[in-house]
Amino acid sequence: MNSAPRPRSSSDPIAIFSLSELQEDSGACVLINDVQIAVFYLPKETPPLYALHNWDPLGKANVLYRGIVGDINGELVVASPLYKQHYSLGTGRCLEDEATRVPTYEISLEGDSVIVTLNPRRHAA
Repeated sequence: MNSAPRPRSSSDPIAIFSLSELQEDSGACVLINDVQIAVFYLPKETPPLYALHNWDPLGKANVLYRGIVGDINGELVVASPLYKQHYSLGTGRCLEDEATRVPTYEISLEGDSVIVTLNPRRHAA
């Protein structure tokens, strides 16, 4: 797990990885201000980077970065390695339990730097 330098505030963008540090079609984890963020690099998708909270609320553990990524009915997901629930990489919604979701975060690529903002994204219910 990469421990990134602390941003000035939770809304400050921060470089967390260089793209070369990420494995294609897999997850990695970074700790920012005591929050674990699961980062997924899917180079054949648009966008190619996704970030969501690493906490699996049903399995009650920080494990989502270890999950298997895939596609269910056109929606990119990660399957929790614990009980295999599927979480949308775009919205954090659990496909098996509509009341459950994990926060997602803004993530982008600037040159070779992977940039994330700790403010959770807002998604329509």
